[in-house]
Amino acid sequence: MVELPTSTRTAEDAAKAIGCTVGQIIKSLVFCTKHTHKPVLVLASGINRVNEKAIAHHVGEEIIKADADYVREVTGFAIGGIPPIGHKQHIPTYIDEDLLRFQEVWAAAGTPHAVFNLGSENIVNLTGGKVISVK
Repeated sequence: MVELPTSTRTAEDAAKAIGCTVGQIIKSLVFCTKHTHKPVLVLASGINRVNEKAIAHHVGEEIIKADADYVREVTGFAIGGIPPIGHKQHIPTYIDEDLLRFQEVWAAAGTPHAVFNLGSENIVNLTGGKVISVK
C-alpha cells in the first residue's frame, strides 16, 4: 500500500499521482440491482465508461448506481476509496477485460489517498470476479 499526499479519488487524479496511465487504474464501482437491491461490484479500467445495460445482462436484472450510504453499508468504505477486495460482505464482481491488457494495475486501498498495485493476472483470483466487456 502507498499513501499519497494528493487525492486519488478519481482515476485521473490517481494516475497523475502514481505516474501511470489512466487505463491502469481500477475503478471500483458499486451498483445495486433495481428490484432485489443486491450489490454488484464492477472493476473498470479508468479510461472506460461502464455500460449499465451490459452489466445488467450479466447480472440478470437492471442495475442502478448505488448511493454513498449503500456503498458504505455493503463495502465498509466511502466512495473514492473503495478497494476491489476486503468488503464487509461478498459482492458479485465483474472485471473489465481491458484491465487484463496491463501488466500492472493500481486500485484504491480504502481511502482517497491510499492505493496498491498488483499484477493484472491476479485480479480474478483475488476477487473471484468474472471477466467481461463493461463498455
